Amino acid sequence: MKLKLISFYILLFVGFGVQAHIAPHTLKNLSEDVVGTLSGTITDKADGKPIIGATITIPDLRKGAVTDADGKYTFNNIPKGIYLVQVSYIGYLTINQRVDFSKTKVYDVKMQTSSVEAGEVVITGVSKATEIKRSPVPMLAVGKAYLEQRAASGNIIDQIATLPGVSAVTTGPNVSKPFIHGLGYNRVITLMDGIRQEGQQWGDEHGIEVDQNSVDRVEVIKGPASLTYGSDAIGGVVNLISPPPVPEGTIAGSVQGVYGTNQGLLNGSFRLQGNQNGLVWGTVLSAKEGKNYQNQHDGRVYGTNYKEKDARVMVGLNKSWGTSYLNASLFDDEQSIPDGSRDSLTRKFTRQITEDDAFRPIVPESVLNSYTIPTLHQHVQLYRIYNNSNFRLGDGNLIVNLGYQYSHRREYTHPEAGDVAGLNLHLTTYTYDVKYNFNLGNDYETTLGINGQYQNNTIGDATDFPIPAYHQFDIGPFFVVKKSYGKLDLSAGARFDNRSFSSSAAYVDTLGSNGFPQLYIGANPTSAPNVKTQFDAFSKTFRGFSGSFGATYNVSDAFLVKANISRGFRAPSIAEISANGPDPGSQIYHIGDKNFKPEFSLQEDIGTFLTLPNVTASIELFNNDISNYIYQQQILNPDGSPVYTQGYTTFTYVQSKARIYGGEVNVDLHPISWLHFENAMSLTYGENKGNGGSVADSLKYLPFIPPLHTHSELRGTFNGGFGDFKNLYVFVGFDHYSAQNRFFSAYGTETYTPGYNLLSAGFGGNIVNKAGQPVIKLFIEGTNLANVNYQSNMSRLKYFDNPTVPAGVRPGIFNMGRNISFKVVVPFGFNTGKKS
Repeated sequence: MKLKLISFYILLFVGFGVQAHIAPHTLKNLSEDVVGTLSGTITDKADGKPIIGATITIPDLRKGAVTDADGKYTFNNIPKGIYLVQVSYIGYLTINQRVDFSKTKVYDVKMQTSSVEAGEVVITGVSKATEIKRSPVPMLAVGKAYLEQRAASGNIIDQIATLPGVSAVTTGPNVSKPFIHGLGYNRVITLMDGIRQEGQQWGDEHGIEVDQNSVDRVEVIKGPASLTYGSDAIGGVVNLISPPPVPEGTIAGSVQGVYGTNQGLLNGSFRLQGNQNGLVWGTVLSAKEGKNYQNQHDGRVYGTNYKEKDARVMVGLNKSWGTSYLNASLFDDEQSIPDGSRDSLTRKFTRQITEDDAFRPIVPESVLNSYTIPTLHQHVQLYRIYNNSNFRLGDGNLIVNLGYQYSHRREYTHPEAGDVAGLNLHLTTYTYDVKYNFNLGNDYETTLGINGQYQNNTIGDATDFPIPAYHQFDIGPFFVVKKSYGKLDLSAGARFDNRSFSSSAAYVDTLGSNGFPQLYIGANPTSAPNVKTQFDAFSKTFRGFSGSFGATYNVSDAFLVKANISRGFRAPSIAEISANGPDPGSQIYHIGDKNFKPEFSLQEDIGTFLTLPNVTASIELFNNDISNYIYQQQILNPDGSPVYTQGYTTFTYVQSKARIYGGEVNVDLHPISWLHFENAMSLTYGENKGNGGSVADSLKYLPFIPPLHTHSELRGTFNGGFGDFKNLYVFVGFDHYSAQNRFFSAYGTETYTPGYNLLSAGFGGNIVNKAGQPVIKLFIEGTNLANVNYQSNMSRLKYFDNPTVPAGVRPGIFNMGRNISFKVVVPFGFNTGKKS
C-alpha cells in the first residue's frame, strides 16, 4: 500500500516537477523563441464588418481566444514555429491555415458566409493538429455543439453511436461499449485526453467510466491505430477530450440540468474554468440517476436503473516553454444487474430473493418505478490522475503523457448477503506516452516515441473468480513521418510491441470460512478435497510489428482522394488466455487458452471527399483481414446440450481467420443557407474464414456486426434568430436499421434481428442578453417518437429471458420506448480585468 501511495504522489507532481526542472535548465533560452503576441481582426469578407464572438484556436498550444466588439483578438507568449490556426464562427466557412509565428505577429482573417462549416481539425494519432481531410487515416470528429444537442443519450458512447462506422454494444441505457467497423471490447482503445482508459474491458456488463458532462469533443480513428497506440487499438480509437482552457483573463462556467421522460433521468452538472497569466484551472461536478426504462412490450425493465457521481479537477500552466496540465477525476457508478427472468404466465419480471433461487416473486410496480438500487447490482469506481505536458525543446516539441488509474469493480450477486461481492476486482494501471515531434531534413514532419503501460490486477473478497490476479507490462517504440509535395500528402510509420503477462497459482476452498468459496493465491493452503486449483501460474509474452502507409491527393480545393494501408497488432487479453470462472453479470463461465497467438490485421482504406458551396459528399470503403481472430464458442455435451459449470453456460475462446469489410456514404445538401438535408449510410460485413477447412453455416459470420444503417436528417438553423432568441435550430431525423440475417447463430449465441425504423426530432437555441451573450441554452430532443417496439442486434438484453418462452412470444428484452429529453444550460462568466 505504501508503494502505491508513493507512486501516486510521484505521478501527482511529475508534470510540474518536469516543467520546473526542465524549463529553466535543459531547454534552450526560450526568451529568444517567443514572438510575444499574435493579434488580428476577424471581419466579414462581404461587408468588412467585424465579427463578434469568432473563435480562434491554436490546438497544438492549447490556446484559444474570442473576438471582442471590434472583431479583435490577442494571444500572448506565442513561441516560434509553424502551427495550425483555426478560425470559426457559426454560419461562416471555417478557416484552417498554418502560420509561421517567427514571421507573423498580425494575422487578420476575412471570413466568408457559408452553409458548409466543414474543416474539422484533429489531434488524435497525429504529430501536429491536422485537418481531417488531409489525414490519410479514416477519422471523424464531433464538437461541443453536436454533443449538447444529443440530450437524450444516457452516456458518452451512445452520443456518438450513430456516427458512420461507429456503433455500440449495450446492456441497458447506461452501459455501452464502442464498436468501430464491427470491432470492440479489447480491440478498440478509449482515451481520455490521450490517456488510455483501463477498466476490465473484456467484461460485457459495464460501460466506459467517463462522465459525459466532462467531454467537449470526440475524435475517432476508424481502423487499426496500433502504430501510435499499441495493442488493443487494432479496431480503432475513441478519444474523449475535456473542455479546452477559456481565453486568458476570464473565468467562465455553467450549470446544466437534463430530464428524460422515459426513465425519469435526472442529470445535473456544474462547470467552472479560469485562465490568468497562463495559469489555467477547471472543475466539473456531475450526478445523474435513472429509473428502470420502459417500452410498450416489456413495461418497465427490471434491473436497468442506475446512479452515477462524477468529479474532475484540472490545474495547468500555459507558458512560452509549452504547456503542462494535471488532471484528477472520480467516476462512481451503481448499476442494477438485469437477468430477464419473468413469470411464466403473466410475463412480468421476477427477481431473485434467496440464495438457492427456488422461488422468484414478481417485481412490484413500486420497485420498478423506483430510483433505489436493488441488492443485486454492480458498483464500478475509477480513480484517475494524469498529466499532459508539451514542452518546446529545440526545434521540436517533447510530449509527455503520464497516467495513473485505479479501477474497482464489484458485482453483488447474493440476495441474502448483500454485502458479499460475487466479483471483486482491483486493477491498477500506470500509462506512459513520450514522443518528440520535429522536422527532419526538408520539412519531413517526424515523430519518434515510446508508450505502454504497467498493470497489476488483484482480487478482493469475492465468491466468483473469472480471471486471475496478474501483472502486465506493455512497451512499444514507434516512428511516424509525414511529408507534403504540393497537393500530395504522404504519411508512413512503423512500431514494435511487446506485452508480457505473469501470474501466480491460485486455489479455491469451495466451502470457505463463511459458507462462500474463498481464494488463495500462491501455495496450496491444504490438500483437503474441497480445495481445487483455480488458476495455474503462468508467464507469457507476445510481440509483433505494426505499420501504416497512406496518401492524400488534393485534386482541387473541392475534391480529394485518400488511401491508407495499415497492419495492426493485438495481444490476447487476460480473459482470453487465462479465464477459468463465472462472470455473474454476463451469466457465462469463461475458459481461456494460454496457447493463443496474437491477432494481426491488414486493412485497406480508400475514400473520396467532395466539398462544394451547397453540397458535401464522401464515400469511404475498407477491407480488414484478421489472422488469429479470437471469439467465444459454447462448449456442448456429446448429445449437443449445453455444458453448465457452477450453474452458468460454459464458453471457451477459439481462434480463426476473419474478414470485415464495408463502407460509409455521406451526402449533405444545403439548398439554402439555413436548410440542411443530411444523409448517411453505413454497411459492415463480418465473416469467419475458419482455419483452412470449411466453416459451418452457423459459424460463418462474426458476432456483434451492425446491420445496414441509414440516417437522414432535415435540419434548419437560424443563427440570427428572432429578438433575444439566437442560434436557433430544429431538426427531424429518420433512422433505418435493416434486418440482420448474417449473424453468429451457433449455440443460439445470436439470433435473427428484424429491421426497424426510428423517428427523432428536436429543437433549441439561446436566449441572449443585450451584449449578445447567451444567458440560457435550451435543448429538447425526442427519440423513438413513434414508440416502436424493437430490439437492436447490438443489445445484450436481446438474449435475457427465461430458458423457454411461450409459443408466439418474441424472447428477450426490447430497447427503450419513446423518450423526450429537456436540457437547460445556464452559462456565466466575466473578465478578471487582468491580462499578461
